[in-house]
Amino acid sequence: MRAVIVAVGVAFLVSLFGTPIAIKLFTRLKAGQPIRSDGPAMHQGKKGTPTMGGVVFILATVIAYVAGHLALTSLPDQQIAQVEPTITALVLLGLMVFSGAVGFLDDFLKVRKRNSAGLNKRGKLLGQILVGAVFGVIALWFPSTMTDGSGLATNTETVGSTTLSFIRDIDALEVSKVGAVIIFIFVVMGATNGVNLTDGLDGLATGASVMVLAAYALIAFWQYRHWCADPNYTQPYCYEVRDPLEIALIAGAAAGACVGFLWWNTSPARIFMGDTGALGLGGLIAGMAMSTRTILLLPIIGGLFVIITMSVVIQIISFKTTGKRVFRMSPLQHHFELAGWSEVNIVVRFWIIAGIGVAIALGLFYSEFLANMT
Repeated sequence: MRAVIVAVGVAFLVSLFGTPIAIKLFTRLKAGQPIRSDGPAMHQGKKGTPTMGGVVFILATVIAYVAGHLALTSLPDQQIAQVEPTITALVLLGLMVFSGAVGFLDDFLKVRKRNSAGLNKRGKLLGQILVGAVFGVIALWFPSTMTDGSGLATNTETVGSTTLSFIRDIDALEVSKVGAVIIFIFVVMGATNGVNLTDGLDGLATGASVMVLAAYALIAFWQYRHWCADPNYTQPYCYEVRDPLEIALIAGAAAGACVGFLWWNTSPARIFMGDTGALGLGGLIAGMAMSTRTILLLPIIGGLFVIITMSVVIQIISFKTTGKRVFRMSPLQHHFELAGWSEVNIVVRFWIIAGIGVAIALGLFYSEFLANMT
């Protein structure tokens, strides 16, 4: 627990004090956010606000991970099986960094061209597929080599699984490794685009991501305390995952980094996360679902992202089939803007929706544990 707390604190402080530096730097580089000409008219006042702020909390998360591992070295011997960096950390941080890199390229092109076009849809899609495929393969082809004192393997789990999962793996829904990678690619695409579409109002995606990441930190830490590979855990019901403390540490660090960033990103935003941050967070959240074996729980934990994504899908289908729009504008947050809601009201109310989704998901997760312990 101490390592997770250290990681959260370091990430928060690095992001809180690093964001003003990024604001000055990106302002000096004239890396201002171009605004869509067909967007809400009130957004034109945001033109020129520095973007690519996601670089700050991605970097803060990586720094905090290192700090958390330094804290792990002081744990008792029987608890230091995860002191060395793991494949789990490589997958989770890799998903965040490289998904963020795809977004950074998009942001860079927007700033350079001085318009909101950025990277074309095909290029962004190929980037998401490549990131999902590479880290999906790593997650499924490299089992743990954790051993006990006699040298016998005690945990041969991979980061990902070849079975679909809800609260845990569902044995009846097993697929091949190739099939599992393909499924994960779709999860990465869904999560990255979901966060990206939600990032339309000051602080909206950041605040929602804090809740989702905090939920995964709680889930992973609970799995660590009830871990099948823990020789000190004697209860019959446990979680077959790989490196749950690593997952909790990274999720907590990312949540702390987002809170520090939110200080500057809340309305009126001094800086935007850009696609750099949105895609980075989406990639990490996808990795969290895979590594905690909660793939099918993700749509509930990230309920707000699903609702906003579906508003875009519904709008497109409706317009192409009937020529009529269901919403005044999509994504959904812009519909309410045009309906006269203030930006702050929309953000707070959407945060409440995000919190409800997280609460329901955590309730389902814990109730499953209680049901099997009785």
